[in-house]
Amino acid sequence: MHIAEGFLPPVHAAVWTCAAAPFVVHGARAVVHQVRENPRSRLLLGAAGAFTFVLSAIKMPSVTGSSSHPTGTGLGAVLFRPPVMAFLGTVVLLFQALLLAHGGLTTLGANAFSMAVVGPWVGYGAFVLVGRLGGGISLAVFCAMTLADLATYCTTSVQIALAFPDPQSGIAGAVVKFLSIFAITQIPLAIAEGLLGVLVFRVLRSVATPELRDLGVFRFFARKEAVDVR
Repeated sequence: MHIAEGFLPPVHAAVWTCAAAPFVVHGARAVVHQVRENPRSRLLLGAAGAFTFVLSAIKMPSVTGSSSHPTGTGLGAVLFRPPVMAFLGTVVLLFQALLLAHGGLTTLGANAFSMAVVGPWVGYGAFVLVGRLGGGISLAVFCAMTLADLATYCTTSVQIALAFPDPQSGIAGAVVKFLSIFAITQIPLAIAEGLLGVLVFRVLRSVATPELRDLGVFRFFARKEAVDVR
């Protein structure tokens, strides 16, 4: 993650583009609706996109000879829900492909599906689950950020395995191989991203509690969590 330009066979690239497109279109409509219904969320919306752009642009060498990076999509999913991040994440990936040569245009659909669709939904699901089980909001944000990151890399591993099955063990063997390259080495980075997400959310909570309340961020948590800004 990101899958490089021209790396996927054309058919696979087209299939992932078709798979991601409905989520992105729905996300664009969700962004328009969000801005119309809650105009003062524009600043947070821009901050969520910028946060994702900066974090996912940081390439770090991994022990397997590949490279890894955070994704940043979990925080945006917590603030605005996954459909919005499907659009914001795709815009981020497009700019990175054009300006930084991270990913590519032919692989934009595959990268968007893993980072802008699967990652945010998994992260948001973890956020909601922790809240419903009685956990604190800081723990929920940590889980959202960490699992959104890991889910992205697991999805990428499956995407590559489907395109390049192992000659002996087939797709299953290729999935295991790519997971060992990407997902396992991503665990420390995902945990670090989760901790960073908690710090950023605490800052937002101290300066933008009314906006967070308007967005419904606290609705899965006890009343004390919604009013305590320490």
